[in-house]
Amino acid sequence: MHRRKFLKSAGLAAAGTGAATLAAPAVAQGVKDMAIVSTWPRDFPGLGLSAQRLAERITQLSEGRLQVTYFAAGERVGAFDVFDEVAGGNSQAYIGADYYWSGKHAGFNYFTAVPFGMTTPEWNAWIKFGGGQELWDELSGEFGLKKIACGGTGAQAGGWFNKEIQSPEDFKGLKMRIPGLGGTVMSKLGVSTVSLPGGQIYENLVSGSIEATEWVGPYNDYFMKFYEAAKYYYTGGMHEPGSGLAFGVNKTWWDALSDWERAVIEAACLEENAAAVEEAIAKNGEYLGRLVNEHGVQLRSYNEDVWDAFGDAAAEVFEETRAHSPMAAKINDAYQTALREIGTYRAGAEIEFSQQRNRVLGLS
Repeated sequence: MHRRKFLKSAGLAAAGTGAATLAAPAVAQGVKDMAIVSTWPRDFPGLGLSAQRLAERITQLSEGRLQVTYFAAGERVGAFDVFDEVAGGNSQAYIGADYYWSGKHAGFNYFTAVPFGMTTPEWNAWIKFGGGQELWDELSGEFGLKKIACGGTGAQAGGWFNKEIQSPEDFKGLKMRIPGLGGTVMSKLGVSTVSLPGGQIYENLVSGSIEATEWVGPYNDYFMKFYEAAKYYYTGGMHEPGSGLAFGVNKTWWDALSDWERAVIEAACLEENAAAVEEAIAKNGEYLGRLVNEHGVQLRSYNEDVWDAFGDAAAEVFEETRAHSPMAAKINDAYQTALREIGTYRAGAEIEFSQQRNRVLGLS
């Protein structure tokens, strides 16, 4: 029997005992309000729509017993203020990318993406089955938060530039929006890096305040209109091979939930964790074609000299990150071990297959 019909029937049957008068207040008391703040603007294709979809799904799966009010970036707090908003208990949860909080602890980088790191399926495998969630919980717990994976982007594009990058020297003096450890790698090559929320990138690129930017990939990037200021689009990057997104919950609030309420939130997050990256994979090819054919975007790839320079800089960055703290070293070492174990098999199976499939089918 449908739950609502069952409750209605039970209420009618108990009317003579006075139980019906108690039913409405009891149900009302069982509803919890949940404010979710986000780092993404409202109705933002890709990331923003994914966050809104997740917020709606929590209310839906809970049959209204978790009443979610969603606030996009700037509607309640600024995009980069959501961590403190939730840790302080003013809102119950945030949706964002945890490498935005590297200033609070370097270990948070590993729970979004790091240079030459895990792809989305590899990262999900580590989080779910390789000990990553336990490390995430340990680090986040120090800040009064609980984290759940709630989305991904797949391999991100190398970025938008107003000039071609033909050697590592071409990065020197460049002003570029790029966060996380990828930004630290770029800074070692002479880039002046800037961390901006998504809603502010376009205006800074058009005004010349920055000369280059990375964002996500063709589907997300198409709607940002970066092509109006930068025509060179590098489609392979080292900085974010598979960025994972975080659903950060105030831990005191989380611990007070019932097992059922926590299960509902986790189910919604895991559902969106798959949907977000699947949407990007489904749409990236179409929107890459539109960037090229409709807007004259010129696709480029970094040459091996540039990739080698990235690699040398990344090695330095990881050593510096390990030196941040014992916790950062613990997370880095666990991550790097898992990457090599997971990556070795995938290189010999899935990646080899993909390369040969593309060669045989003539795919570029």
